[in-house]
Formats: sequence, structure tokens, C-alpha cells
Amino acid sequence: MYTLKNIKKPIVFVPMSADLFHHGHINILLKAKRYGSVVVGLMTDLGIKSYKKRKPLIKFKNRKQILDQLKCVDKTIPINGLQYVKYAKYYKFEYFVHGDDWRKNVQSKERLALIKIMKQWKGRVLEFKYTQDISSSKIKKKMKNNGSSNRINT
Repeated sequence: MYTLKNIKKPIVFVPMSADLFHHGHINILLKAKRYGSVVVGLMTDLGIKSYKKRKPLIKFKNRKQILDQLKCVDKTIPINGLQYVKYAKYYKFEYFVHGDDWRKNVQSKERLALIKIMKQWKGRVLEFKYTQDISSSKIKKKMKNNGSSNRINT
């Protein structure tokens, strides 16, 4: 695990893959920033593969480089898959931020366990609506259907 000793509290943890970074990612990071210091748990390449069953398009070190340049991100740490409870127990984040799509997908069980565990130290799970009409999956699908040379109007 990585040290967060120099990060001012409250700490707001935001896990993400950030493969094909877009304005929806910025929106959730800006919302998270309202609650405190933002620590992004960036999925490693193997972490993404563990639950998305594919490798990311952009390697971890390059995705991290992008996030590290954002003034709304205070620190970026690697996470290896959907181990949110493990990281929450270790760091005792005051807030854990996620888009609301995880209620009904592969992350739903981890979500329920996380909500339960964070109550032990009065931590809160905050769920924000996804930015409408944008996702990395939609971008990839449009690129596949339209050819990568076409502009994506999202």
C-alpha cells in the first residue's frame, strides 16, 4: 500500500480505469473535489483485465501521467482490480466516490460490502450520476463502428 500521510483530510477516494480519458471523468473528479483531497485509485493493467476481461488501450503509466497532471487530483495510487473494501479498510477514507452504474454490474457485490464496512468509521459512499452520453465503452464502440479516423461527437 502507498502512504497518504501528506494528503490533507478529508480524503475522497475515486477508483477508475481512465482508459480513454474524457470529460465524464473530469466531471466526477470535480464533484469529488468538493468533499476534500482527491485520491484516484487507478486500475492497473492487470486490474482492468481481471474484471473487464480485456487489456486497456492505454498503459497504466500513461493513464497515471494524465491523472497526475490534473489540479483536481491530489494523488494517484495503483489498485489491482475490484478490491475497494481492502483499500477502504486500510486507508479509512472519509469518502468513496463512484458513478451510479455500479449498482447493477460486476461491481454490485463489492459496492454493498463497501457501504457496510465504511459505516464502521462513519465513512460515506457517494454515488454520482454518470455524465450523459459519454463513456469509454461508447467511444470504443463508435471507433469500431465508424473507423478510428471519424470524429466522435460526444
